[in-house]
Amino acid sequence: MVEINTVYEGGLHCKAVHKPSGVTIETDAPVDNRGKGESFSPTDLLATSLAVCYLTTMGIAAEDREINMKGATCRIEKHMSSDSPRRVVRLVAEINFPAGIPFDKRGILEAVALHCPVSKSLSADIDVDLKLHFPDGQDMEEHTHH
Repeated sequence: MVEINTVYEGGLHCKAVHKPSGVTIETDAPVDNRGKGESFSPTDLLATSLAVCYLTTMGIAAEDREINMKGATCRIEKHMSSDSPRRVVRLVAEINFPAGIPFDKRGILEAVALHCPVSKSLSADIDVDLKLHFPDGQDMEEHTHH
């Protein structure tokens, strides 16, 4: 169990404090929903959580296999519904790996990403597209409806 304490600061801004570390995250409502877009929105954090979880869980698997994944990046796009209720309907993630990831280890990295805790916690209604790009061109692509 991890405790996170959040306070509404007014003006559609919140501050969340991670109790174990004291680190804070500040949020704002998005410009298309009455906010100023001055920080991450709640649904931005959802998308960010997926990207970070992909990289973290793959990093754990890579370390266990003595694979250097340092420098891997994840670009994620969040697509919102055009109807009500307002919700995330699609996430498109592209992971770019550094050179040197062994061919025979790529499948396990992909499997780890697809089964990461955030991915497994998303609504089945969210369409997720995950693309893994390697410098040698041996890319992998997964499209899932949770």
